[in-house]
Amino acid sequence: MSELSKETIENTLKIINDKYQGNDIVSSGAVKSIEIDAGKASVTVELGYAAGEYANALKSEIEGLLSSTADVISSEVTVNQNIVAHAVQKSLKRIEGIKNIIAIASGKGGVGKSTTAANLALALSADGAKVGVLDADIYGPSQPRMLGMSGTPESKDGSTLEPMENFGIKAMSIGFLVEEDTPMIWRGPMVTQALEQMLRDTNWGDLDYLIVDLPPGTGDAQLTLSQKIPVSGAVIVTTPQDIALLDARKGLAMFEKVAVPVLGIVENMSIHICTECGHAEHIFGEGGGERMSKDFDVDFLGSLPLDINIRQQADDGKPSVISDPDGKISEMYHDISRTMAAKLAEKSKDYSNKFPNIVIHKS
Repeated sequence: MSELSKETIENTLKIINDKYQGNDIVSSGAVKSIEIDAGKASVTVELGYAAGEYANALKSEIEGLLSSTADVISSEVTVNQNIVAHAVQKSLKRIEGIKNIIAIASGKGGVGKSTTAANLALALSADGAKVGVLDADIYGPSQPRMLGMSGTPESKDGSTLEPMENFGIKAMSIGFLVEEDTPMIWRGPMVTQALEQMLRDTNWGDLDYLIVDLPPGTGDAQLTLSQKIPVSGAVIVTTPQDIALLDARKGLAMFEKVAVPVLGIVENMSIHICTECGHAEHIFGEGGGERMSKDFDVDFLGSLPLDINIRQQADDGKPSVISDPDGKISEMYHDISRTMAAKLAEKSKDYSNKFPNIVIHKS
């Protein structure tokens, strides 16, 4: 029997592709160590995103492959996840404690952006990440109801707010600070100031991801986010409808102009399946999100159906990922959240806190 080597194991592992990053686990740098001892192969893999149950599936896949590899008598495989901070706009510094801010945006209202944002945040949390949600829609805050949260945030020091919490995630919204039926008749400067204060004056603690649910369009809130808030990436939510896609393209182009990387596109309401007869119909058109992703050379993160349960569960304050964690729709949200986080993991890391401070002393 020939002697087992690290090179043999490494070449073997190149066969395995990361389901969510799309490349093999060796070239992606996920394989952190390979140890050989008398025919026993010990492999450590580290995923840079919230992977949840996929980590176990990947572990089983590696173990199965190694068991069929010549000269491997036994194997020990460890798959961990390590979420790190990624680069933000060059003119801005990352907010301490928050590793990554991801903006969920749409060019047009009514495409299900807020429902998508809530479910993606909950999916990331269920997959083992520390997650917060900032409801940046000052005029139409919906996250308090969708996340089943009510009441007024506390302030322990009289100047900062404690985020509201439910389902293992933290949240802040103007909806916690005003009555639900009170209209916000504010001009642009007040909106941008409120958005910045909710972000910076909230005691978020340590977060892997802060999901920002932006209002639709490309107005003051979006410009504030792109110019004053350190964002690691953005996701565009659209429907296949041509009108929605026209506005979504504007939103995507805006992020590109302000140097915020677009992690991908989510196509919502892509297909409707009749609950009575099972007939499938593309009510809002077909394939628009995928065409848009090709036109702009950005990733297509996935599609979601037009389903009454998604709407009802969000209205009831228990989004699909919570209401039916093992269901098909929840699985779709998990796939999209993992792909989104995996695409972010491929972006440049934030090394700003690695550099030493230079202090000049007078002699």
